[in-house]
This record gives sequence, structure tokens and C-alpha cells, in this order.
Amino acid sequence: MLERKSIRKVLAALESEYAETTTALNFGTPFQLLISTILAAQSTDKRVNIVTVGLFRTHPDAHSFLSLSLPELEEKIKTVGLYKSKAKNILATCRILVDNYEGKIPESRETLMELPGVGRKTANVVLSIATTFQAIAVDTHVFRVSNRIGLAQAKNVRQTEEHLMQNIPQKDWSDAHHWLIWHGRKICRARNPLCGQCFLTAWCEYYRSQIAENLNK
Repeated sequence: MLERKSIRKVLAALESEYAETTTALNFGTPFQLLISTILAAQSTDKRVNIVTVGLFRTHPDAHSFLSLSLPELEEKIKTVGLYKSKAKNILATCRILVDNYEGKIPESRETLMELPGVGRKTANVVLSIATTFQAIAVDTHVFRVSNRIGLAQAKNVRQTEEHLMQNIPQKDWSDAHHWLIWHGRKICRARNPLCGQCFLTAWCEYYRSQIAENLNK
């Protein structure tokens, strides 16, 4: 893992490059963000946005979602991954929101995670964007990028989140989540990362290991 001084420089560089970024999901309300985030698992934000543009126009809130039968909702979201289980979870979540929260989303991680289909990552995404709660949601991009650079040194998502919370100032948790996601999409790709275009090579542990490996060939 990087030393504290290097971590500060990496974070400053990421902020400079991605300061204005936010989620790529399109939504109008915290409820719509929750639904979009549930749909985004095992799918892409682009695909989810294609599905939700019409869905949210006719069914903008939890009450209106409950007018849909399970087969009807499945039909509307069938182009996203795992659509059958997602449709079931979304309707169950909407029922809980209507019955217990007046159709609004709860604003604590623990309560959000009690909703069907909502895990820690989804709860963190919703809280970090829709509320003032600071959270780091570790998706595949955040996991890959943070461990490559050296902001974390972890074998799983939960440990990565813990390392990032230790190494990133709390006031920046929600923003840093987006910085890492966008860096993973644009530069630090899963396959064939664009190290030649990266502005973090002076500190990146992955890049240094690749240089050492090439020198030893």
C-alpha cells in the first residue's frame, strides 16, 4: 500500500481530473436512484438508462410501481441482467417503502440494506449521492483501481472499503468513489489498462510492478 504522502498526491490528482464527475445513472429522485442502482447490478449504466427513461416517465415513484404486476415489470426491464429477480425485489422494496416510509427511501445504511435487493454497495451508492452521508461504494472499478494504485491492499470488497475509509479523508469519501469509477472506465481498464495515458504512474504500484517485470524479461 502507498505511503500517506503518496496517497495525498494520488487523491489530489484524481480530484483535479474528475472533480465534476458524478454517477452516469439518470434519475430524478432518490427513489429513482435506488431503483436504477438495483437494476445496474450485472448490467451497465448505459443499458439501465435506456430502460428507465420510459419506466420512470410512467412510473416515477414507489406508489406507481405497485400498479405493475410482476410479469409487467419483468417485461419492462428484461434487457438488464438478472431481470426476474430484480423485478421481484423491486416490487417488494416498493411495497415496504409505501407501507413503512410513505414512499420515500430511508436514509441509513442499515435500513436501506433491509430492503430486498439492496446490499451494502447499493446502499452506499444511494446514500453518497442522494444524501449528505459520506460513503464509499466499492464496485468492480473501485476495487480494481484502488488496489492497483495502492490506495488499498485487499482481497475482497469489504476490506477494500475499509482501507479506502482509512486512507481517504471522510469529507471526500463520496466524491472519491466517483473519481475511482471514472478512472477505471477511462484509463485503468480491467484488460489492457492505458498506463501510457495515465497521470498516476509516478505513484501507481501496478505501473511500477509492470516496469520491473519488463526490465527482468
